[in-house]
Amino acid sequence: MSRAALLVLADGRFPAGGHAHSGGAEAAVKAGRITDAVSLEQFCRGRLHTSGAVAASLAAAAALGVDPRKLDRAADARTPSPALRLVARRLGRQLVRAARATWPHPELDELAHQFPKGAHQPVVLGTAARAAGLGPQDAAYCSLYEGVSGPATAAVRLLGLDPFDATAVLARLTPALDRAAQDAVEAGQRALSDGPEALPARSAPLLEIGAEAHADWPVRLFAS
Repeated sequence: MSRAALLVLADGRFPAGGHAHSGGAEAAVKAGRITDAVSLEQFCRGRLHTSGAVAASLAAAAALGVDPRKLDRAADARTPSPALRLVARRLGRQLVRAARATWPHPELDELAHQFPKGAHQPVVLGTAARAAGLGPQDAAYCSLYEGVSGPATAAVRLLGLDPFDATAVLARLTPALDRAAQDAVEAGQRALSDGPEALPARSAPLLEIGAEAHADWPVRLFAS
């Protein structure tokens, strides 16, 4: 296993399309739920323990080799918002293209064949980690970090927030991220033996509602 591959996969410059998405931050800023570094941290912490935990568990399970078709159905069931399902599949399609070019692997080829319109992004992320020789913990960390770094980066653009303050928010979240990654790996291991039904199904209603509203905006800075 090459741990350096994790740096490539988690790099914000990896051409997987994540830079165009705010992780719900744009809608939260407009609604007044993110106004400064304190509220940004609260928002990111909420994501970490709800939708972030679900995504990380799916990624860890995929990295362990759980059937991606079953995981994709599980991801669909855990994503009530049609707008978020569409975004997840678009990001999954872009990620599988980038991953196939970077770490050619039959499992990525099969995923692209089975889901021509894209599988859910966490499922692709875990499969990409597996193709890169990484483990479930690596996939979970990558998923969780992406889930909080996206909103933090978006807040800098949306609010003119000091980048140092946004980075400090991410640093303060690291203990919670460590715990969430371990929980995700344990959930992935349960899914390996008991099926995807063992994965968490935590909800974040405001993210879902915000995503549906955001999808109808005539002008927006981010795709989601």
